[in-house]
Amino acid sequence: MCRNIKTLFNYEPPATEDEIRKSALQYVRKISGFTTPSAANAEAYDRAVSEITGASARLLESLVTARPPRNRQEEEARAHERAVRRFG
Repeated sequence: MCRNIKTLFNYEPPATEDEIRKSALQYVRKISGFTTPSAANAEAYDRAVSEITGASARLLESLVTARPPRNRQEEEARAHERAVRRFG
């Protein structure tokens, strides 16, 4: 899985449309192999990003959990601590 795609479910505050779109863009970049598509592929590329954004938003809206929402700042601090331990 692409390391740039972050978990978006069960956070307080909830994921924004922009965050969902950025994750969709990373997914399309990964599976297509294009960071920027050629003019011939731009329409299909953009359509895929839009469709995946919509599907992801619907998924996030329909998921349920009994766990309390995670705090974004705490999760970012933990990720930073892991990175420091890993990379120095």
